[in-house]
Amino acid sequence: MNAVTASEVVPEDLVYPRERVLGAVTLVLGLLVWLALIVGTVGVALAFIGIGALAYLFAHSALIAHVKGNGVELSPGQFPDLYAQFVECCKRLEIAEPPTAYILNGNGVLNAFATKFIRDRYVVLTSDIVDAMQGNAEGLRFYIGHELGHLRMKHISKALLLWLPLLGAAYSRARESTCDRHGLACSGSGGAAVLALSVLAAGRARWRSLNVATYVRQTEYSRGFWMSFHELISGYPWLTKRAARMTTEGKAAPARHPFAYLVAIFVPFGGRLGGGFSFLIMVYIIGVLAAIAIPAYQDYTVRAKLNAVVIGSQPAREKLASYYLSSRRTPETLEDAGVAGTLADGSPLSLDPKRMLLTVKTKHGDLVFVPSADAQGRISWTCTNGERLKATQLPPSCRRGPGR
Repeated sequence: MNAVTASEVVPEDLVYPRERVLGAVTLVLGLLVWLALIVGTVGVALAFIGIGALAYLFAHSALIAHVKGNGVELSPGQFPDLYAQFVECCKRLEIAEPPTAYILNGNGVLNAFATKFIRDRYVVLTSDIVDAMQGNAEGLRFYIGHELGHLRMKHISKALLLWLPLLGAAYSRARESTCDRHGLACSGSGGAAVLALSVLAAGRARWRSLNVATYVRQTEYSRGFWMSFHELISGYPWLTKRAARMTTEGKAAPARHPFAYLVAIFVPFGGRLGGGFSFLIMVYIIGVLAAIAIPAYQDYTVRAKLNAVVIGSQPAREKLASYYLSSRRTPETLEDAGVAGTLADGSPLSLDPKRMLLTVKTKHGDLVFVPSADAQGRISWTCTNGERLKATQLPPSCRRGPGR
């Protein structure tokens, strides 16, 4: 199986085709969702964001301090061979100001990562990945180029928007594919890049004898529901797919199981923080929605009951108005106007004879109907709320003002 050579990758091809579109959609939807959460919680979400940002600052400062205090910084005088490869990668990727590079004991972890702290940028290679790539300088440059890609594309600054279900994970996977292209361009050898990537699958020794063609054919397994689902909620494509994309015959990935999309859309993406963060995000969103929806529903039910009271008290108001127009005085009691003391639902009525105010007492609060006469002598009623009732619980007729 042939591999793509670095000469086939031009600068405009370094970005995976879907990244820009997914990035734009994620940005717009992410900002809209955060804005909705902030508005819906009357600013309470801002406090959570502030606390989270402060916690992240302290946690991330611990990581940077650990790297600086325990890692080895690459320089012309410290591991000059590795430093020269790092500088060469920066030149190939047109990075004018190289970030600071470190080697850190990975304690068996085959990995590398890029990070940013305030304005400083870092690339960290674990000693295990450097040792595994012994004799494969092009393979090591693949890892260097991949991490430089994250910094070059400013991926580190966009993590806050990645938790969106399905979309956040898709954008994250597109970013990883973009960075694989950076690694390929930096490597200078497609074959070496594929083998370098296979270290994450076969380990620090067995990768040297890996049959790449056979390994890439494993992408067919990803058609199944479970593999499709777990990739859709992950920020990384399967390694088999990443390897396939760096070969001339393996660029087209197998289609995922369609039902997996329907399930994955309900799982927030946890990013590098994993499924626990996804769960916390889901709990937070559900909590916010509940905090908004439950009071709104309660207000709706109260409003519906009070609207029934407004309608049910209409005959009582008509009798009071008729009594006043015929006798030119207000009734002393409800009985004088022929009005029963309760409505059909059992709500008690009371009358203030001085101003002919009709009060309907409900378990939610009192509705007070205030009469007024126009120039033609017709009686209109203004519905007002007594104690305990919120404006959002009032029936529409009580918000508009006068009503018959």
